[in-house]
Formats: sequence, C-alpha cells, structure tokens
Amino acid sequence: MSDAPEMNPSPAKHTEAHPLDALTGGAFSAATSGDRAACIREWLAKQPSEEQLQEVFKELSVRDKSVARLVRERMDDLRRAKDQEVIAVEWAQKANDLLSASTLNVAEAVAWQRDAAKAGAPLSREPLSGLKQQLVERVKTIEDLQHRVQVQREAAVLLAQRIEVLSTKPWRDAQAAQEGLRSDVAHWQEQAVALTNDASWNSVDGRFPPLLDASRAQLLVVWEAYQSALALTQAAAADEQAALPPVPVWADEIRVARGLPSELAVAAPVKAVVKVDGAHKQQAAVQALTPALKVLAAAPEGKKGQAIQALRAVLKQHGRWLDDATAQQVHEQLLAAGDAQGWQPQSVDRLREELLAKAEALVNRPEGQALGGRKLQDSLRQLREQWKLADQGAAPNHALWKKFDEACNLAYKQVEAWLERVRAESSQHKASRLALIEEVKAWAAAHADTQDLKGVSRALRQFSERWRDSGHVGEKVFAELQTAWKQAITLAEAPLHVAQKASLDRRHAMIAEAQALADAPVLRIDAVKALQQRWQAEAQAVPLDRKHEQKLWDAFRKPLDEAFNRKGAERGRAAPSLENLSEHDRVVLEASKALQAANASGDVQQIRTAMAALEDAVRNQPLEQAAGASAAPVQEAAAAEAPKLDKPVVAVRGDDRPGAKKEVAAPAARDTRPARERKDARPVRAERAPRLGDVAFRAQRDALESAQFALRKLAAQAHGEALSKLVEAWSKRDAQVLPSAQELGGKVTAQVRNAWAQAVAAPVAAADAAEALLRLEIASDSATPAEHMAARRMLQLQLLTRRNAAAPSETWGQDAAAVLASAHSDAQARRLQNVLKTLLRK
Repeated sequence: MSDAPEMNPSPAKHTEAHPLDALTGGAFSAATSGDRAACIREWLAKQPSEEQLQEVFKELSVRDKSVARLVRERMDDLRRAKDQEVIAVEWAQKANDLLSASTLNVAEAVAWQRDAAKAGAPLSREPLSGLKQQLVERVKTIEDLQHRVQVQREAAVLLAQRIEVLSTKPWRDAQAAQEGLRSDVAHWQEQAVALTNDASWNSVDGRFPPLLDASRAQLLVVWEAYQSALALTQAAAADEQAALPPVPVWADEIRVARGLPSELAVAAPVKAVVKVDGAHKQQAAVQALTPALKVLAAAPEGKKGQAIQALRAVLKQHGRWLDDATAQQVHEQLLAAGDAQGWQPQSVDRLREELLAKAEALVNRPEGQALGGRKLQDSLRQLREQWKLADQGAAPNHALWKKFDEACNLAYKQVEAWLERVRAESSQHKASRLALIEEVKAWAAAHADTQDLKGVSRALRQFSERWRDSGHVGEKVFAELQTAWKQAITLAEAPLHVAQKASLDRRHAMIAEAQALADAPVLRIDAVKALQQRWQAEAQAVPLDRKHEQKLWDAFRKPLDEAFNRKGAERGRAAPSLENLSEHDRVVLEASKALQAANASGDVQQIRTAMAALEDAVRNQPLEQAAGASAAPVQEAAAAEAPKLDKPVVAVRGDDRPGAKKEVAAPAARDTRPARERKDARPVRAERAPRLGDVAFRAQRDALESAQFALRKLAAQAHGEALSKLVEAWSKRDAQVLPSAQELGGKVTAQVRNAWAQAVAAPVAAADAAEALLRLEIASDSATPAEHMAARRMLQLQLLTRRNAAAPSETWGQDAAAVLASAHSDAQARRLQNVLKTLLRK
C-alpha cells in the first residue's frame, strides 16, 4: 500500500439558476435547444410585456439564437401592431374628412382604399372597416344618381318622340293621349326634382346637372308646343272661321271636315312633326345653356375641363338656335376657361375641309414619304377625334363627312396590312421565345454538374441577350412568356447562385483575414501575398456581378493599402538624417539636387550634363576608377578558374516538333590553355556600387523622372518652333529663315532640307500643290478637310492602279518641297503643319 495521501475528488459544479428562469419557466436552465424553445413558446402564450420581451431577447440571443428568433418575431409583431395603429388613426382621419365634406370627391374616395392598403393600414379592423363601408355606400349613391340622370335624359327623348309620333296621327288620337302624356311629363319632372333635391346631388360630377337641365328645357318646349297646337286644332274643329293648326296632318284633317280638298293627298308624303317656332327654340336653348354657363363660371381650376365638356354637350344639341350675342358670350367664356378652340360655328366647315385635306394627304403620300403603320394609325385616330370635336355645337355636314370617312377608310387599309404583318411577326417572335425557353431548360439539364462557372455565367448572359433581342410580342403574351422564362432561367442559374453564395462567404472571410493582417503590429508581406493569390484564384474561379465584385475587392484591399501606407509613413519618419547618411548617399543627394536645378533652368545641355553626373554618382564611378589598377590580376585569376567550371547543359537548339528525334549535345572538351590565351575567357564583373539608402534612392528617381519630362517638353517646344520657322520662311520666301536640319530632327536629311530651301527661295511655281498636300495627309494618316475628301478618295484609287510607283510615305520630303514651292495660304499652312507634326516624329 502506498503511503501517499489519497487525492480528494473535484467537487461537483453547482450551476446557479438564471434570474430569468422564473419568468420564462426554466428556459435558461434547459438542457437542449428544443426544451428551451418549448419553454419560450409557453411563456409567449402568456402575452408578456414588451420590456420583458426585450430583456429575455437580450440574454437569450447570446445563448441560443434560434430560440431567440421566436422572441424577436413576437417583438416584431408588437412593433407592426403599433405602426398599424398609427397608420389606422391617420387614414381614419382622412376618411372622416371625406365623409364630412359637403361635396364628396368620388375619385379621392375611390383612391382612399387603394392608398390605405399600400400604406399598410389594417382595413379589415375597426374603425377603418366601417369607414371603408361608408365610403363605398356614398360612392355607390353618387354613381346611382349619375346613372339616373342619364336615364332621365333618355326618358325625355322618348317623350319627345311620342309627341312627334302623335303629330302624324289624327288629332282626336292625340287628344285622347293628352292626359297620359300630361301625367308622364309631370312624373318626369317630379323625378328630376327628386334628383336635384337628393343630399348627394352636390357630389355629382359637374357634367351631369347641365345635361338634366337641358333635357328639362327641351321637353317643356316640345310639350308646350304640342299643347298649343292641339288647342288650336280643337278651336278650328269647333269654329270654321278659326285658323288652322301648324301641324300639317291635323290641318288637312280640319280642311277635309270643312269640305275643302285635301292637300296631303296630292303632295309628296312628308314627315309631320310638331313645329316649334324660332322664338321657342331660342328660349329653350338659352334655358338649357344658362345652368351650364353658371357651372363653368363657378368651377375651380382643376375641374374646368369637365365643365367645358358639359357645356359643349349642351351646345351640340341647342347651339344652332343661339343668337349672335349669346354665341359670342359662350365663345368668350370658353376662352377665359382655358379652351383655346372656343365656340365659333361659322369656322367649323373650314376646319372640316382642313381635316378632309389631311385625310386625303395620308392616302396620296409619295412612295418614299409613306408613314409607318403605327404613325398612320395614330394620325387617323387624331383626325377622327378632331372631327368629333368640330361636330360639337355645330350643324353636321354630311357631304364632307362622307368624303372624310371614305378617305380615312382608304388609308386604314394600309393600317390593316401593317397590323397583319405585325401579327405574323409577333407569332414568329413568340415561337422563337418558346424555343429559347426550351433550349435553356435543356442546357440547364445538361450542365447541372459542371464546374466551369465562368462558362456558365457567359452562357447565361448570352441567353439573356438573346431573350432581349427576340423581337416584340403583345403585352399579354409577353407576360405569359416572361413567367416561363423566369422559371427556366432561375433553374439554370441555381448552381451558379449556390457557388456564388459560397464564394461570398469565403471572400468575406478573406476580408476579415486581411483586416487582421493589417491590424497586426508587424505586417507580414508573405502572408499578404499569399492572401492576395487566394483572392485572385477565387475571383477567377467564381464570377460575380461586376459592381458587387468591385465593392468586395475594395473592401479587401482597403485595410492592406492602409497598412502599407502606414508602413511607408513610419519608414519616412524613421529615415536617417543627412548627418547619418553614407558618403555615397550624400553624393547622390547632391547630384540629384543639381539635376533638379538644371531641370528648372530649361537648358537641354545642362540637363543632360547633370543627368550624366547623377548616373556616375549612382554607379559610384570614382570607386571603379580606383579599383581599375588591380583589376588586371583579378581578371587573370578569374579566367584561370573559368575552365575548371563544369556547368550542365540547360538548353540546346534543335527540332522541337512532336515526334522529332532529339540529339544529345556532346560534352565539351576541357580547354587546358592558359586563361590569357583563351578568347572566351569571361571578364571579371566590375565591383557593384554600394546599395543606396531610401532617401537617396527616392531623390535620384524623382530627379531622373523630372529630367526626362523636361527633355520631352523642351523637345516638343523646339519641334513646334521649327515648324513655325518653316511656315514663316515659306510665307516670306526667305531660305535664311528656314530652320536647320538639326532643329528639324533626324527624319529630315540634308538633301531634303536643301530641296526645301531651294523651293522656298525660288519664285512661286505655277503648279497646284493640292495633290502634294493630299499625298502628305495620306502619308501621315492625318485628317483631310471636308471639301477635299472627294479628291483624296480619288487619289487613293489612282494610287492603287499605279504599279511600281513610290508610296506617299516614301516621297513625303519631295511632296513637302512641292507645297513650299507653291503660293502660301493660311489654310495650306495649317494642313502642312498638321502633317509635318506627325511625319517628323516617325
């Protein structure tokens, strides 16, 4: 037995109960997620307060997010309920405002339910459900009133027709039907009064009250004329000396009863109607027009259009009986209400003739100016609408209408042909789209397991482009096809979307890794490079949307760029002072400053000298010269050791075609001659200059870049000055002003420059330099002015037919001499400068 004391076992862990266990029924001490979810559901059934929900969610979201989702959903429901209560109060107030108004706006009442549903208002709960029902009933009542107005209008027309029919029958039949007509007219008036006394009459559309008033006035005029004619007929039947009635049938019947011959027996049959004299017609027109004018005058700005339409409806029926003063008043009020057309019946026929001419022009258009089907259809529709507007308030012209209708029908035949062609094309487009949908389905089935995600993305993009370019179909057909297309393309895109989702997760992980590398105290360059390589591999393997991929790349690159910038700033702050620089760095810094000063001077020779000095300083030239004395023995020793090196063959020349026989290179025999006798002895490489510090390296790099830029700038300036001197020598005909060959550049030989000098010094040649300028523009591939483009094309065609002739690019020097020998002009000078800018640089 061991004498070692026995070790006490570890005491059992006592888990303390969570403070919220009592509230949630032990959800926080439950062993599994399922038990916690059951406890939370039982607790939620007790309708806990919002504060308790927030407290439990805060604690539970750390332990079990899936169970915490139940609490969050309950919190979201409560939040939505509160939001809906606020929205319900707002829309209830709007509904009450509509209902309490003296005039209900039907359009706003109809739009209330739609807008409330869009805003998320609980229309199925009170008070919104009751308010919605009230609005529906009010709108239904108003629409019923408007419908009854239309019925009353038709009833008035039928009553007037009954009276006209009675005027064609014996007067005793009309006398027998008088009481029935009187009761019907009285009943019609009672119904009209009931309509106007309705509580919702003020909410009726503004175009209906004038229609009712016009029907009342017309019916009363006809009824009064009928009663007056019947009374005259009765008096004439009782007294032979009384005047005959104005109704032809009744007057002839009285005439026959008095023993006189009938006039209707020998006359042509005519339609006997109750004649209404002009005074009655004018009075009825004024009575029908007055309410419509009042409505137009009192209508607000937003409802002027409805009042104008109502007034025109009255004018169409009674406008012909108005006197000139009333007609002018109506015209002025329409213009004041914003109707630019006004009401001028005397100009209607002129307008109709213009519309007829336009319709005939559509038929007789030249072949090259024919309108398209859609434009022709719209033009015909507009012409017919304008004719309808012209008919309002004016007497119809049947002759012009017949010609106009024939012209429109003849033009519409072209529209029918276009519609037939459109239907055929639509059928073809529909068939091609259906075939494309089937092709996408087949492609998706064949490439369900492919790993070429870039190919998948490219194919899907091509399918989408083909769908966009598949032609036009009708809206209804397109809606059906679009649904099938979305289903097919969604099925085809499913593997790519799954891979993109996984790629997004990997890229977000790499972004977090990049942030961690950037936050590290020491930036690991190798880890950064490896991470960048992983990102590039991921980007090449899984394609994403361009904008989304760019955002992810920016997020990945940002922390790394910041880290490198921070490292560069730290390195700049830690740069050594000038006193701590080496002798080599100090010499390079001084040479760099000298080069910067030379750059500022603008002297080419000075800049080149400073550049050479800086390059010598960088190469540490004095050190190389000092070591030159001892270089010879070192070279001899190196040459002696060179034959001893035995390097393997890395590459040999030969035939690298497949199946070709590869020859093995024979090993070279060792050369035992002394090194100084061998011709291929390698020279000893000169000792490299010391490595530059960061400050000196950056200074010499910036100085050299500035010097190169300055030299390019000075060269361009010198080139422009040389061309300016050349043009000046041409204009003055002075060879002394001509720039030298060195100023013109290496492209101009001495022979060419002498030819130019002779051309400038000689008198102006009579030959035209137009072809020489065109050859120069062809040689330099420069633009030619528009007025000379035809000549340039002709010259290019001629050059193609000239065999063994020198090309313009070979003779540009002689062509320039030909131009300089001709007379100077500003236009030719500009063209010459443009081509020489290019030719002297090639």
